[in-house]
Amino acid sequence: MPDVTVTQLRKQFGDNTVLDNVDFTIKDGEFFTLLGPSGCGKSTTLNCIAGLERPTGGSISVGDNTFVDIDGGVFVPPEGRNLGMVFQSYALWPHKTIADNLAMPLQIRKTDKASQTRLIDDALDKVGLLHLRGRYPHQLSGGQQQRVALARALVYSPNVLLLDEPLSNLDAKLREQARAWLKRLQVELGITTVYVTHDQDEALALSDRIAVMSGGRMLQVATPKEIYEAPASAEVAAFVGRCNFLAASVDQAGGSAAVVTLAANGQHITVTTEEAVRAGQSVTVAVRPERVTVLAPGAEAPAGANTVSAEVLTVSYLGSRYEYDLGVGDQIVQVVSDRGGLTGRVQLAIAPDDARVYADADVLSDDAQALLTVGH
Repeated sequence: MPDVTVTQLRKQFGDNTVLDNVDFTIKDGEFFTLLGPSGCGKSTTLNCIAGLERPTGGSISVGDNTFVDIDGGVFVPPEGRNLGMVFQSYALWPHKTIADNLAMPLQIRKTDKASQTRLIDDALDKVGLLHLRGRYPHQLSGGQQQRVALARALVYSPNVLLLDEPLSNLDAKLREQARAWLKRLQVELGITTVYVTHDQDEALALSDRIAVMSGGRMLQVATPKEIYEAPASAEVAAFVGRCNFLAASVDQAGGSAAVVTLAANGQHITVTTEEAVRAGQSVTVAVRPERVTVLAPGAEAPAGANTVSAEVLTVSYLGSRYEYDLGVGDQIVQVVSDRGGLTGRVQLAIAPDDARVYADADVLSDDAQALLTVGH
């Protein structure tokens, strides 16, 4: 399967810039996810690759085939791209059987009848629905309809598979099962896949790499682990996973470490930073809830960890874990713990390597500002 290369992609609707010079390359056989909030440009990017939207600028190629080159006057229509697409709504013909739904793209390509039967049966077998080829969409569950839509996208052996939030109509339990099945199928087929979602858990579970988008821009393109463990900005940290954000000012900075004062209660903590900061600078300290340890009264913090005074406000039991809301000065900090029953005044332990420091940005998107305000 070929690489997908998107270069300086721009899309405007009137005066509204939806995509702002987007660049990325998807490797052969990779599961690549476009992740971001509604309106960030991820579906528009997918539609530009599919040929359903004509970009304002930039280029798109799949392998040696150039589909879009605005400066060169090249625009290949959707039917000339040999790409498979699954829509959020599945878009199945209700009056046609499952087999007849899969026959439609083959008929458009003038595939002979014998080949149609073989290709349809092979595609349905891949998704485990060969025994239902004679049924109608209304006779299938939501999960089965989703598999039919995927089989229809695969039946003509596309070069690239494009998926626009295909699991969003399923309930939570079925969605978990479907994404595990989808990942196994993609690995088995080895097909280059571009996936659009706003569901961060889905993106982390499925992807080889993730592109986090906001306001028509790529904020970070990296592996799921890199996105979660080392977010490139506070905006990425706010969107992917839950995160506590503590306003602070830098007291001392040198090398990869900095001492900062928390605005919430005036305490000093040491943090590791990859970003150049200077004394007196306002920064945001980000730390994931599971990286904060609530110490029982009299317990000692791990060697080298910062300790921060806090008060237990609420505790929720969620079966496999407890979730605490704690007051640190005038700010609420969320903590995930396997320890229950803690109340009153406690100490929080935070290792320097578990906190990330970001220089306060002049401008954040509305989505990111809201997330930072509530601590996601």
